[in-house]
Amino acid sequence: MRLVLRAFVIFLCFFGFAFIRFRESELFYDPLILFFKSNYQSLSLPDMEMGKLYLHLFLRYLLNTALSLIVLWFIFKERGMIIFAALFYGMVCVILLLVLSVLFKTQEIGEYLPIFYVRRFLIQPILLFMLLPAFYYYRKASNS
Repeated sequence: MRLVLRAFVIFLCFFGFAFIRFRESELFYDPLILFFKSNYQSLSLPDMEMGKLYLHLFLRYLLNTALSLIVLWFIFKERGMIIFAALFYGMVCVILLLVLSVLFKTQEIGEYLPIFYVRRFLIQPILLFMLLPAFYYYRKASNS
């Protein structure tokens, strides 16, 4: 029964990721969604309310982080891993938001791929898919 409950919670978290992704336009302020769906190489960045954009990027990152930590907890059940992951997510968030700020100020027309990829790390649960195998191999090596 416990395995079924764990699988169900993990399923709900992945459903949460999907819900955030498919409702992103309604839930979050992000004019870059439409910008990157267009022929953005020849356009300049759209006018954006930067404070609102950073707040919504942070909120989305926070939601994805919470869901990711729940997934990691229900897979590994190790407090030390969750603490490490939470600290890792926090440091990555600060670094990526700083890098994004610099990129917004320095990118020229047609040079938007760095902004695209840094933003993608902020709005998608990519780090979860990096931490899952890392924690798996860590646990496997520490149990050997």
